[in-house]
Amino acid sequence: MEDSLLRNLFRGYQKWVRPVQHANDTITVRFGLKISQLVDVDEKNQLMTTNVWLWQEWVDVKLKWNPDDYGGITSIRVPSETIWLPDIVLYENADGRFEGSLMTKAIVRWDGTITWTPPASYKSSCTMDVTFFPFDRQNCSMKFGSWTYDGNMVDLVLVDHYVDRKDFFDNGEWEILNATGVKGSRRDGVYWYPFVTYSFILKRLPLFYTLFLIIPCLGLSFLTVLVFYLPSDEGEKLSLSTSVLVSLTVFLLVIEEIIPSSSKVIPLIGEYLLFIMIFVTFSIIVTVFVINVHHRSSATYHPMAPWVKSLFLQRLPRLLCMRGHTDRGPLGGKEDENQAWLAMLEKATNSVRYISRHIKKEHFIREVVQDWKFVAQVLDRIFLWAFLSVSILGTILIFTPALQMYLSTPS
Repeated sequence: MEDSLLRNLFRGYQKWVRPVQHANDTITVRFGLKISQLVDVDEKNQLMTTNVWLWQEWVDVKLKWNPDDYGGITSIRVPSETIWLPDIVLYENADGRFEGSLMTKAIVRWDGTITWTPPASYKSSCTMDVTFFPFDRQNCSMKFGSWTYDGNMVDLVLVDHYVDRKDFFDNGEWEILNATGVKGSRRDGVYWYPFVTYSFILKRLPLFYTLFLIIPCLGLSFLTVLVFYLPSDEGEKLSLSTSVLVSLTVFLLVIEEIIPSSSKVIPLIGEYLLFIMIFVTFSIIVTVFVINVHHRSSATYHPMAPWVKSLFLQRLPRLLCMRGHTDRGPLGGKEDENQAWLAMLEKATNSVRYISRHIKKEHFIREVVQDWKFVAQVLDRIFLWAFLSVSILGTILIFTPALQMYLSTPS
Protein backbone atom coordinates (compact mmCIF):
# COMPACT_ATOMS: atom_id res chain seq x y z
CA MET A 1 0.00 0.00 0.00
CA GLU A 2 2.77 2.43 0.90
CA ASP A 3 4.55 1.73 -2.39
CA SER A 4 1.38 2.51 -4.30
CA LEU A 5 0.85 5.66 -2.23
CA LEU A 6 4.38 6.90 -2.93
CA ARG A 7 4.10 6.23 -6.66
CA ASN A 8 0.79 8.07 -6.89
CA LEU A 9 1.93 11.01 -4.76
CA PHE A 10 5.16 11.67 -6.61
CA ARG A 11 3.85 11.01 -10.12
CA GLY A 12 4.49 14.31 -11.87
CA TYR A 13 5.64 15.97 -8.62
CA GLN A 14 8.10 18.83 -9.17
CA LYS A 15 10.16 19.67 -6.09
CA TRP A 16 11.49 22.91 -7.59
CA VAL A 17 8.03 24.52 -7.68
CA ARG A 18 6.23 25.92 -4.67
CA PRO A 19 3.36 23.57 -3.74
CA VAL A 20 0.47 26.03 -4.05
CA GLN A 21 -2.76 26.01 -6.01
CA HIS A 22 -2.41 29.62 -7.16
CA ALA A 23 0.73 31.58 -7.96
CA ASN A 24 -0.11 34.36 -5.50
CA ASP A 25 -0.77 31.98 -2.58
CA THR A 26 1.56 32.19 0.41
CA ILE A 27 3.06 29.16 2.10
CA THR A 28 3.11 29.59 5.86
CA VAL A 29 6.03 27.84 7.53
CA ARG A 30 5.73 27.27 11.27
CA PHE A 31 9.24 27.53 12.64
CA GLY A 32 10.76 26.55 15.97
CA LEU A 33 14.21 25.96 17.44
CA LYS A 34 15.38 23.29 19.86
CA ILE A 35 18.91 23.50 21.24
CA SER A 36 20.70 20.32 22.25
CA GLN A 37 24.17 21.66 23.05
CA LEU A 38 26.08 24.88 23.39
CA VAL A 39 29.36 23.57 22.05
CA ASP A 40 31.60 26.59 22.39
CA VAL A 41 31.71 30.34 22.81
CA ASP A 42 34.92 31.62 21.24
CA GLU A 43 35.62 35.10 22.60
CA LYS A 44 38.81 35.49 20.60
CA ASN A 45 37.13 34.93 17.22
CA GLN A 46 33.67 36.06 18.42
CA LEU A 47 31.86 32.86 17.47
CA MET A 48 29.12 30.78 19.07
CA THR A 49 28.91 27.10 18.11
CA THR A 50 25.62 25.32 18.74
CA ASN A 51 23.93 22.02 17.97
CA VAL A 52 20.23 22.58 17.30
CA TRP A 53 17.14 21.05 15.73
CA LEU A 54 15.17 23.16 13.27
CA TRP A 55 11.45 22.43 13.59
CA GLN A 56 9.64 23.35 10.36
CA GLU A 57 6.06 22.61 9.36
CA TRP A 58 4.08 23.63 6.26
CA VAL A 59 1.31 22.33 4.02
CA ASP A 60 2.08 20.82 0.61
CA VAL A 61 -1.20 20.72 -1.32
CA LYS A 62 0.31 18.30 -3.82
CA LEU A 63 0.94 15.63 -1.19
CA LYS A 64 -2.57 14.86 0.05
CA TRP A 65 -4.42 11.54 0.03
CA ASN A 66 -7.39 9.76 1.52
CA PRO A 67 -6.25 7.28 4.20
CA ASP A 68 -9.21 5.01 3.42
CA ASP A 69 -7.87 4.44 -0.10
CA TYR A 70 -4.50 3.21 1.19
CA GLY A 71 -5.31 0.92 4.06
CA GLY A 72 -5.58 3.64 6.72
CA ILE A 73 -2.07 5.06 6.19
CA THR A 74 -2.10 8.55 7.71
CA SER A 75 1.59 9.45 7.46
CA ILE A 76 4.73 8.47 5.60
CA ARG A 77 8.45 9.28 5.86
CA VAL A 78 10.10 10.49 2.70
CA PRO A 79 13.64 11.72 1.93
CA SER A 80 13.73 15.49 2.22
CA GLU A 81 15.65 15.68 -1.06
CA THR A 82 12.54 14.52 -2.95
CA ILE A 83 10.12 17.25 -1.78
CA TRP A 84 9.93 21.02 -1.90
CA LEU A 85 11.70 22.63 1.06
CA PRO A 86 11.69 26.20 2.30
CA ASP A 87 15.26 27.45 1.90
CA ILE A 88 15.58 28.71 5.46
CA VAL A 89 19.17 29.47 6.41
CA LEU A 90 21.13 31.08 9.23
CA TYR A 91 22.05 34.59 8.14
CA GLU A 92 24.92 35.23 10.60
CA ASN A 93 26.82 32.03 9.89
CA ALA A 94 30.58 32.33 10.22
CA ASP A 95 31.87 29.28 8.37
CA GLY A 96 30.18 29.65 4.97
CA ARG A 97 27.73 26.78 5.57
CA PHE A 98 24.46 28.67 5.42
CA GLU A 99 22.21 25.61 5.50
CA GLY A 100 24.21 23.73 8.15
CA SER A 101 21.62 20.97 8.52
CA LEU A 102 21.50 17.26 7.78
CA MET A 103 19.02 16.22 5.07
CA THR A 104 16.94 13.90 7.24
CA LYS A 105 13.60 12.42 6.27
CA ALA A 106 10.42 14.45 6.52
CA ILE A 107 7.05 13.30 7.90
CA VAL A 108 4.18 13.75 5.41
CA ARG A 109 0.61 13.47 6.74
CA TRP A 110 -2.50 12.66 4.74
CA ASP A 111 -3.71 16.28 4.80
CA GLY A 112 -0.49 17.53 3.19
CA THR A 113 1.13 18.73 6.44
CA ILE A 114 4.88 18.21 6.33
CA THR A 115 7.04 18.21 9.45
CA TRP A 116 10.78 18.39 8.97
CA THR A 117 13.12 18.53 11.98
CA PRO A 118 16.71 18.33 10.75
CA PRO A 119 19.61 18.55 13.23
CA ALA A 120 22.16 21.25 12.49
CA SER A 121 25.50 22.47 13.77
CA TYR A 122 26.02 26.21 13.40
CA LYS A 123 28.86 28.61 13.93
CA SER A 124 27.24 32.00 14.27
CA SER A 125 28.89 35.39 14.61
CA CYS A 126 28.43 37.05 17.98
CA THR A 127 29.76 40.43 19.08
CA MET A 128 31.39 39.84 22.45
CA ASP A 129 31.43 42.40 25.24
CA VAL A 130 34.32 41.39 27.50
CA THR A 131 34.17 44.45 29.75
CA PHE A 132 33.39 42.38 32.85
CA PHE A 133 35.41 39.29 31.93
CA PRO A 134 35.33 36.77 33.60
CA PHE A 135 32.03 37.84 35.20
CA ASP A 136 30.53 38.75 31.85
CA ARG A 137 27.28 38.04 30.09
CA GLN A 138 26.89 37.77 26.35
CA ASN A 139 23.86 38.31 24.15
CA CYS A 140 24.24 36.20 21.02
CA SER A 141 21.57 35.93 18.36
CA MET A 142 20.71 33.56 15.52
CA LYS A 143 18.66 34.96 12.65
CA PHE A 144 16.82 32.55 10.34
CA GLY A 145 14.98 33.36 7.16
CA SER A 146 14.34 32.30 3.60
CA TRP A 147 17.25 32.93 1.27
CA THR A 148 15.27 33.57 -1.92
CA TYR A 149 11.55 33.77 -1.13
CA ASP A 150 9.98 37.04 -0.03
CA GLY A 151 7.13 37.28 2.45
CA ASN A 152 4.45 37.01 -0.24
CA MET A 153 5.74 33.57 -1.22
CA VAL A 154 6.92 32.11 2.10
CA ASP A 155 5.93 33.51 5.47
CA LEU A 156 7.41 32.49 8.81
CA VAL A 157 5.36 31.97 11.96
CA LEU A 158 6.89 31.28 15.36
CA VAL A 159 5.75 28.05 17.00
CA ASP A 160 6.95 29.23 20.41
CA HIS A 161 8.62 32.40 21.61
CA TYR A 162 11.07 30.37 23.68
CA VAL A 163 13.81 28.02 22.53
CA ASP A 164 13.11 24.42 23.52
CA ARG A 165 15.74 23.34 26.06
CA LYS A 166 14.27 20.07 27.28
CA ASP A 167 17.13 18.00 25.86
CA PHE A 168 19.84 20.58 26.45
CA PHE A 169 23.25 19.26 27.48
CA ASP A 170 24.83 21.61 30.03
CA ASN A 171 27.98 23.50 29.13
CA GLY A 172 30.81 23.59 31.65
CA GLU A 173 31.68 27.24 31.06
CA TRP A 174 28.43 28.93 30.08
CA GLU A 175 24.88 28.96 31.38
CA ILE A 176 21.92 29.94 29.21
CA LEU A 177 19.88 32.40 31.26
CA ASN A 178 17.28 33.06 28.62
CA ALA A 179 16.61 32.10 25.01
CA THR A 180 13.71 33.76 23.22
CA GLY A 181 12.59 34.21 19.65
CA VAL A 182 10.91 37.11 17.90
CA LYS A 183 9.67 37.58 14.37
CA GLY A 184 10.84 40.50 12.28
CA SER A 185 11.01 41.63 8.68
CA ARG A 186 13.06 43.84 6.44
CA ARG A 187 12.02 45.84 3.39
CA ASP A 188 13.83 45.79 0.09
CA GLY A 189 11.91 47.98 -2.32
CA VAL A 190 8.42 46.58 -2.79
CA TYR A 191 9.35 43.23 -1.25
CA TRP A 192 9.48 42.30 2.40
CA TYR A 193 11.43 39.42 3.86
CA PRO A 194 10.36 37.84 7.16
CA PHE A 195 12.89 36.38 9.55
CA VAL A 196 13.03 34.90 13.04
CA THR A 197 15.68 36.01 15.53
CA TYR A 198 16.57 33.94 18.58
CA SER A 199 18.47 35.74 21.32
CA PHE A 200 20.59 33.77 23.77
CA ILE A 201 21.60 35.47 27.02
CA LEU A 202 24.67 33.61 28.25
CA LYS A 203 26.33 33.91 31.64
CA ARG A 204 29.88 32.74 32.10
CA LEU A 205 30.58 30.36 34.98
CA PRO A 206 33.66 32.07 36.45
CA LEU A 207 34.91 29.40 38.85
CA PHE A 208 37.79 28.29 36.62
CA TYR A 209 39.05 31.83 35.98
CA THR A 210 38.54 32.78 39.63
CA LEU A 211 40.66 29.90 40.89
CA PHE A 212 43.43 30.03 38.31
CA LEU A 213 43.55 33.71 37.35
CA ILE A 214 41.94 36.12 39.80
CA ILE A 215 43.02 34.53 43.08
CA PRO A 216 46.70 34.26 41.95
CA CYS A 217 46.55 37.91 40.89
CA LEU A 218 45.16 38.85 44.30
CA GLY A 219 47.96 36.88 45.91
CA LEU A 220 50.57 38.67 43.82
CA SER A 221 49.15 42.06 44.76
CA PHE A 222 49.44 41.25 48.46
CA LEU A 223 52.94 39.87 47.94
CA THR A 224 53.81 43.36 46.77
CA VAL A 225 52.65 44.70 50.11
CA LEU A 226 54.90 42.23 51.95
CA VAL A 227 57.92 43.74 50.21
CA PHE A 228 57.76 46.55 52.77
CA TYR A 229 57.79 44.04 55.62
CA LEU A 230 61.19 42.68 54.64
CA PRO A 231 64.20 44.28 56.38
CA SER A 232 65.91 46.87 54.24
CA ASP A 233 69.31 45.24 54.63
CA GLU A 234 67.98 42.11 52.88
CA GLY A 235 68.67 42.00 49.16
CA GLU A 236 65.45 40.11 48.43
CA LYS A 237 63.24 43.21 48.51
CA LEU A 238 63.91 44.16 44.89
CA SER A 239 64.05 40.51 43.80
CA LEU A 240 60.55 39.87 45.15
CA SER A 241 59.09 42.95 43.46
CA THR A 242 60.71 42.07 40.14
CA SER A 243 59.45 38.47 40.34
CA VAL A 244 55.90 39.69 40.96
CA LEU A 245 56.14 42.03 37.97
CA VAL A 246 57.30 39.19 35.70
CA SER A 247 54.47 36.94 36.94
CA LEU A 248 51.89 39.62 36.18
CA THR A 249 53.28 39.99 32.67
CA VAL A 250 52.76 36.25 32.13
CA PHE A 251 49.15 36.52 33.32
CA LEU A 252 48.59 39.44 30.96
CA LEU A 253 49.84 37.34 28.03
CA VAL A 254 47.46 34.53 29.03
CA ILE A 255 44.49 36.90 29.01
CA GLU A 256 45.55 38.31 25.64
CA GLU A 257 45.19 34.81 24.19
CA ILE A 258 41.63 34.50 25.50
CA ILE A 259 39.87 37.78 24.84
CA PRO A 260 39.39 39.49 21.45
CA SER A 261 41.76 42.26 20.47
CA SER A 262 39.64 45.39 20.73
CA SER A 263 40.31 49.03 21.55
CA LYS A 264 36.67 49.73 22.40
CA VAL A 265 36.67 48.22 25.87
CA ILE A 266 39.28 47.06 28.37
CA PRO A 267 38.29 43.86 30.16
CA LEU A 268 37.90 43.97 33.91
CA ILE A 269 40.74 41.53 34.57
CA GLY A 270 42.97 43.55 32.23
CA GLU A 271 42.23 46.70 34.22
CA TYR A 272 43.06 44.87 37.42
CA LEU A 273 46.34 43.49 36.07
CA LEU A 274 47.29 46.93 34.77
CA PHE A 275 46.46 48.38 38.18
CA ILE A 276 48.66 45.81 39.93
CA MET A 277 51.52 46.30 37.44
CA ILE A 278 51.52 50.05 38.11
CA PHE A 279 51.24 49.20 41.79
CA VAL A 280 54.29 46.91 41.66
CA THR A 281 56.31 49.33 39.53
CA PHE A 282 55.69 52.10 42.03
CA SER A 283 56.62 49.74 44.87
CA ILE A 284 59.97 49.05 43.18
CA ILE A 285 60.65 52.79 42.95
CA VAL A 286 59.72 53.25 46.60
CA THR A 287 61.84 50.26 47.64
CA VAL A 288 64.89 51.72 45.91
CA PHE A 289 64.32 54.98 47.79
CA VAL A 290 63.91 53.18 51.14
CA ILE A 291 67.08 51.12 50.61
CA ASN A 292 68.94 54.33 49.79
CA VAL A 293 67.71 55.88 53.04
CA HIS A 294 68.66 52.74 54.95
CA HIS A 295 72.31 52.99 53.88
CA ARG A 296 72.74 56.71 54.51
CA SER A 297 75.20 58.02 57.08
CA SER A 298 77.35 61.05 57.79
CA ALA A 299 80.14 59.30 55.94
CA THR A 300 78.03 59.44 52.76
CA TYR A 301 77.47 63.18 53.33
CA HIS A 302 73.82 62.75 54.32
CA PRO A 303 73.46 64.56 57.64
CA MET A 304 69.99 64.34 59.15
CA ALA A 305 67.97 67.54 59.17
CA PRO A 306 66.22 68.52 62.42
CA TRP A 307 62.74 68.24 60.87
CA VAL A 308 63.55 64.69 59.73
CA LYS A 309 64.54 63.76 63.28
CA SER A 310 61.39 65.31 64.71
CA LEU A 311 59.04 63.73 62.16
CA PHE A 312 60.50 60.27 61.62
CA LEU A 313 62.12 59.60 64.99
CA GLN A 314 59.46 61.00 67.31
CA ARG A 315 56.02 61.73 65.80
CA LEU A 316 55.41 59.09 63.12
CA PRO A 317 56.62 56.09 65.21
CA ARG A 318 53.93 56.87 67.79
CA LEU A 319 51.23 57.09 65.09
CA LEU A 320 52.37 53.80 63.54
CA CYS A 321 52.56 52.02 66.91
CA MET A 322 56.29 51.48 66.53
CA ARG A 323 58.74 51.21 69.41
CA GLY A 324 60.22 54.65 69.91
CA HIS A 325 63.74 55.41 68.77
CA THR A 326 65.89 56.31 71.80
CA ASP A 327 68.20 59.23 71.27
CA ARG A 328 71.61 58.46 72.56
CA GLY A 329 73.60 61.14 74.40
CA PRO A 330 77.32 61.63 74.10
CA LEU A 331 79.50 58.88 75.38
CA GLY A 332 79.63 58.90 79.23
CA GLY A 333 81.51 61.43 81.25
CA LYS A 334 81.56 65.21 81.42
CA GLU A 335 84.06 67.52 79.83
CA ASP A 336 84.95 69.15 83.14
CA GLU A 337 85.78 65.80 84.71
CA ASN A 338 87.85 64.85 81.67
CA GLN A 339 89.75 68.10 81.97
CA ALA A 340 90.40 67.42 85.63
CA TRP A 341 91.74 63.98 84.88
CA LEU A 342 93.83 65.39 82.03
CA ALA A 343 95.29 67.98 84.32
CA MET A 344 96.33 65.27 86.72
CA LEU A 345 97.69 63.05 83.99
CA GLU A 346 99.81 65.47 81.98
CA LYS A 347 101.84 62.81 80.25
CA ALA A 348 98.72 61.10 78.87
CA THR A 349 96.91 64.29 77.86
CA ASN A 350 97.48 64.08 74.14
CA SER A 351 96.67 60.37 73.97
CA VAL A 352 93.43 60.71 75.94
CA ARG A 353 92.27 63.64 73.83
CA TYR A 354 92.94 61.71 70.66
CA ILE A 355 91.13 58.62 71.96
CA SER A 356 88.21 60.74 73.22
CA ARG A 357 87.74 62.50 69.90
CA HIS A 358 87.96 59.21 68.03
CA ILE A 359 85.41 57.48 70.27
CA LYS A 360 83.01 60.43 70.07
CA LYS A 361 83.29 60.49 66.31
CA GLU A 362 82.61 56.78 66.02
CA HIS A 363 79.71 57.08 68.43
CA PHE A 364 78.25 59.96 66.42
CA ILE A 365 78.59 58.07 63.14
CA ARG A 366 76.99 55.00 64.68
CA GLU A 367 74.08 57.10 65.94
CA VAL A 368 73.56 58.69 62.51
CA VAL A 369 73.59 55.26 60.85
CA GLN A 370 71.08 53.91 63.35
CA ASP A 371 68.89 56.98 62.92
CA TRP A 372 68.77 56.59 59.12
CA LYS A 373 68.01 52.88 59.48
CA PHE A 374 65.13 53.72 61.78
CA VAL A 375 63.86 56.31 59.28
CA ALA A 376 63.92 53.56 56.63
CA GLN A 377 61.87 51.33 58.96
CA VAL A 378 59.34 54.11 59.45
CA LEU A 379 59.09 54.62 55.70
CA ASP A 380 58.60 50.88 55.20
CA ARG A 381 55.79 50.87 57.74
CA ILE A 382 54.14 53.91 56.12
CA PHE A 383 54.24 52.37 52.66
CA LEU A 384 53.13 49.00 54.04
CA TRP A 385 49.86 50.46 55.29
CA ALA A 386 49.46 52.78 52.31
CA PHE A 387 49.95 50.01 49.75
CA LEU A 388 47.73 47.61 51.69
CA SER A 389 44.94 50.20 51.77
CA VAL A 390 45.30 51.01 48.07
CA SER A 391 45.37 47.31 47.16
CA ILE A 392 42.19 46.50 49.09
CA LEU A 393 40.37 49.63 47.94
CA GLY A 394 41.40 49.17 44.30
CA THR A 395 40.31 45.53 44.31
CA ILE A 396 36.91 46.43 45.74
CA LEU A 397 36.33 49.31 43.31
CA ILE A 398 37.30 47.26 40.26
CA PHE A 399 35.40 44.06 41.05
CA THR A 400 32.25 45.44 42.72
CA PRO A 401 30.48 46.56 39.47
CA ALA A 402 31.22 43.20 37.85
CA LEU A 403 29.89 41.23 40.82
CA GLN A 404 26.75 43.38 40.95
CA MET A 405 26.12 42.74 37.26
CA TYR A 406 26.87 39.03 37.63
CA LEU A 407 24.47 38.56 40.55
CA SER A 408 21.67 40.64 39.02
CA THR A 409 18.66 38.95 37.45
CA PRO A 410 18.33 39.41 33.67
CA SER A 411 15.25 41.29 32.53
